[in-house]
Amino acid sequence: MVDPFISSFTIFVLAVFVGYHVVWNVTPALHTPLMAVTNAISGIIIVGA
Repeated sequence: MVDPFISSFTIFVLAVFVGYHVVWNVTPALHTPLMAVTNAISGIIIVGA
């Protein structure tokens, strides 16, 4: 059986890799609206908690 640390670390590394490429491939015109939506979702989650 695979060690839980190894599987968690693998998922973390893949998430960092995918996130890096997604963020840096966004055009500057879309960056502000995407950040606004992200902040709104975070605010809703915090208020809901």
